[in-house]
Amino acid sequence: MPVDVNALISQYGYLALFIGCMAEGETFTLLGGVAAHQGLLHYGWVVLVALSGGALGDTLLFLAGRRYGTALLKRFKNHQNQINRANRLIRKRPALLIIGVRFMYGLRIIGPLIIGASGIKLRKFLPLNLLGAALWAIIFVTLGYLGGQIITPWLAVLDHHIKQLFWVVLALMLVWGMRIFLKRRAGKKKEEAGRD
Repeated sequence: MPVDVNALISQYGYLALFIGCMAEGETFTLLGGVAAHQGLLHYGWVVLVALSGGALGDTLLFLAGRRYGTALLKRFKNHQNQINRANRLIRKRPALLIIGVRFMYGLRIIGPLIIGASGIKLRKFLPLNLLGAALWAIIFVTLGYLGGQIITPWLAVLDHHIKQLFWVVLALMLVWGMRIFLKRRAGKKKEEAGRD
């Protein structure tokens, strides 16, 4: 029975978008915009869900930063330049950092932790975080929606190739599995023959 991808996107698209925006972001908002362009999801709901997921994800990271900030930030040894840059920006322009952290390369995940560790109050963080999440969601969902005109024809081609690749990988796995099974079976027969 073939899988109806459109029905899956329509049924689980908002949930996947919400979870994706909590964790990562741009890729999911762009794909949400493409799905809205294709009529699989509603543009307004995609923006709202992306905004909600992004805001909640950053709030949870902010709270983790408030509670475990110093210890967590010490683990990011490769990101000390970004951490130092963010700390300088927090001291000079905290509102700008809170609103813009989603748009700053290298600070998408670690940024809210740094902001939380800085001691900024939750009541100051929340409205600025919502404003930043709204701007971010509108911009990236709209880019995905507008880019859907260009991306949609490529998705059909990609879907076709992915299906072919799936069958090739499945055939290789079956052959590999049979090989392992036959090898083990031959090994057991030799072992049994050695006992007799």
